[in-house]
Amino acid sequence: MVGDITVRIIEGKGISWVKGFSAIGIKAGIKKSGSMDLCLIYSEKPAVAAATFTTNIVKAAPVLIDMQQIKQDHVRALVINSGNANACTGEEGYQNAVTMAEETASALAIKSSEVLVYSTGIIGVQLPIDIVKAGIKTCASQLVHEADDHAAEAIMTTDNIIKSIFVEVVLSEKTVSIAGMAKGSGMIHPNMATMLSYIVTDAAITKALLTEMHKTSVDGSYNMISIDGDTSTNDTATIVANGCAENPLIDSKNQDYDQLKEAIDFINVFLAKKIASDGEGATKLVEVDLKGAVSLADARLCARGIISSNLVKAAMHGSDANWGRVLCAMGYSGGGFDPAKAEVSFKSWAGEITVFSGGMPAIFDEEQACQILKQEVVTILINLYDGDFEAKAWGCDLSPEYVKFNGSYRS
Repeated sequence: MVGDITVRIIEGKGISWVKGFSAIGIKAGIKKSGSMDLCLIYSEKPAVAAATFTTNIVKAAPVLIDMQQIKQDHVRALVINSGNANACTGEEGYQNAVTMAEETASALAIKSSEVLVYSTGIIGVQLPIDIVKAGIKTCASQLVHEADDHAAEAIMTTDNIIKSIFVEVVLSEKTVSIAGMAKGSGMIHPNMATMLSYIVTDAAITKALLTEMHKTSVDGSYNMISIDGDTSTNDTATIVANGCAENPLIDSKNQDYDQLKEAIDFINVFLAKKIASDGEGATKLVEVDLKGAVSLADARLCARGIISSNLVKAAMHGSDANWGRVLCAMGYSGGGFDPAKAEVSFKSWAGEITVFSGGMPAIFDEEQACQILKQEVVTILINLYDGDFEAKAWGCDLSPEYVKFNGSYRS
């Protein structure tokens, strides 16, 4: 159960198991490592789509193109390469992104305006466009349906784990499938949301409502994670719906709309937490569970302030119950609260302990607190006792391995 609906999670299925979609991930030769690096997703029917994009002023060529393409009435295909961000590559890079769309359209016999293009990887290096073009043709010829498509693997860069999920939900007696996949473990501080996220569904819904649903869902998921405070040039979250489930078209905010949104929220939070737990050099997932705020905006600002603080992250790595850093992060977050009312606790499977309450440090057992914070999943519990609004945010600890990895990323 998720909220008031039943979401059925099905293991072993991915994008290509959603009705009307096929997909493939291949080793095109973009990455020097020889690992998977090119993905193609295709809808047999015109599909409505929505996307949110990085707010970084420095935007990669694919982002600039997709910001226009997403305005079209429908899309048919998504092509994604990893190993190269195609960012800060000038006019040549922009034309290479255009070529990716055109080659995909040609290979699938669709219009280039129906193709969304994505890239992720190293900034400032031109795409090996001939390799990409050959790879797109191979992808188009190898698309699979209801099979192991390798799509989620092909979009990975520094990720340690594949991030994907497949669920089913019943809308008006019709079974609707939804699959999601994402990549990201560094340069993660979304503000829309290096991270990329893709959801495909066979639900029938209008573009306007899908767009509104998607934005709201992103605000409560990808926009509530932070690994290192860096917002990438390529961050994009996309959702595509092709209507093949043949449920009654969702054209108003009815019960089906609410149920579909709950399922999509569930997927986005699941993927966001996977990204947070896979942070470069991370040893633990850190969740902020904040309650009692006077508004949703205040709740989210305070929660994000905590999860984004490098001092809090460092304390989590050292299993140090440094509640002062938590209060400090909330204090400069821009979120309103009364420190004299606030309560801070730490929780994991090893127990729960209150460390600050009523404007004063609480008397607590430091060794017990340390044991709680040593676990792989740690929750920072906040109660502001100011109102009825709450928010959650996710991140990870900050370890020496993060500095070591990013000190030699290009080499």
